[in-house]
Amino acid sequence: MIGALVNDSHRTDRSGRDLGLGVPHSARMYDYYLGGKTNYEKDRAGAEEALKAWPAARSAARANRDFMHRATRALARQGFRQFLDIGTGIPTSPNLHEVAQAACPEARVVYADNDPIVLTHARALLDSAPEGRTEYVEGDITAPESILGDGALTRTLDLAQPVVLSINAVLHFVPDDRDPYGIVARLLAALPPGSALCLTHVTADIDPGGVGRLVDIYNAKGVPTQARTRADVEKFFTGLDLLEPGVHLAHKWRPENAAVPAQAGTGGTAGVTRFDAVTDGQVSLWAGVGIKPA
Repeated sequence: MIGALVNDSHRTDRSGRDLGLGVPHSARMYDYYLGGKTNYEKDRAGAEEALKAWPAARSAARANRDFMHRATRALARQGFRQFLDIGTGIPTSPNLHEVAQAACPEARVVYADNDPIVLTHARALLDSAPEGRTEYVEGDITAPESILGDGALTRTLDLAQPVVLSINAVLHFVPDDRDPYGIVARLLAALPPGSALCLTHVTADIDPGGVGRLVDIYNAKGVPTQARTRADVEKFFTGLDLLEPGVHLAHKWRPENAAVPAQAGTGGTAGVTRFDAVTDGQVSLWAGVGIKPA
């Protein structure tokens, strides 16, 4: 499929836009951790170097996706019908819209990402339930207006009604000098009371050596990365009502099963990650869900 969309150099799309295949990309490295096939030489090399620095990266990636499944399912069952997922990543089944629409077939989901390869695969592979709707926006979280002002979003989501803002494993790629707290505040300001923020973030609180090495590798590869403390992550929820159990480690936020599928990326092979067998340090992700009050 990629071959039909990029030229012989595998560097540009049909419009001549550089696809960035000459440098690692966080979404494609994440796809590699999950066993997917939508990654390239530089992504695989960067991911393997990261895994040498912190072998738990695969467990953390799987714990992150499992949290997304649980949180999305819980919010859909609670009555949420609209979801904005920023930093979509390479499609991995079940994806957010599949989870939301399994609980609520009429759910509407907008995916946003700044990688054209991610969105190409999303458009090709992510089909909505007939009662609902799924749409895709090319936008950058560091420029919230590029997402919020896109016609595909405003045609799909009613911003006068509550929306789940899902930002999982993204904000650690937004260092302090890009104002991550201001970005989240601007996104939430565009959403009405009753909306939710669903968020995960890497931390060095538990395994400072391993996560510190991982962060160094990403930064050295040109992927700006910053781990944050639990208190730092709690600041993203300022003014929101946190759902129980508050900001917690991703695999311990309302766990449902001791063993869950290790989701494969497109073309990947699923295994099983037992979250009763991993240590807190092997996950090293703070997670939480907060509700915007009236």
